[in-house]
Amino acid sequence: MAEKEVILTQEGLKKLEEELEHLKSVKRREVAERIKVAIGYGDISENSEYEDAKNEQAFVEGRVLTLEKLLRNARIINNDEVDTNAVNVGSIVILKDLEFGDIVEYSIVGTAESDPFQNKISNESPVGKAILGKRKGAIVDVSVPAGVIQYEIIDIKK
Repeated sequence: MAEKEVILTQEGLKKLEEELEHLKSVKRREVAERIKVAIGYGDISENSEYEDAKNEQAFVEGRVLTLEKLLRNARIINNDEVDTNAVNVGSIVILKDLEFGDIVEYSIVGTAESDPFQNKISNESPVGKAILGKRKGAIVDVSVPAGVIQYEIIDIKK
């Protein structure tokens, strides 16, 4: 079975590479030291520090594997490739909520980079799917649990 392609911006690629490097060079050593100290406390069968450190080690190793897989399957979107005529991954889109008049600005990114708190939404999110490929001035309907939201695409930038 082919692994799913992961779409990343240059910024997203850099962030994931930095996280992976930190986990491999710093976090692994810290966890190994915690395990070593916990073993020094004696009987590990009832040692909560040892158990906690082993759980953290499992989490770190799992995250390392996940990041390596993401990076192995990454397709990088260069800023030069971003077309401002239509919404694509890498676009910055300004939307107007037609019911309330609110203006929002979103960066469209792949799922691995999405961070709604930073206004980075995935191309696979309800809003991302609805606006992908649309042009400035288009009215789009976005289905959300509360109903349907209508947005107008005000602008598309890099």
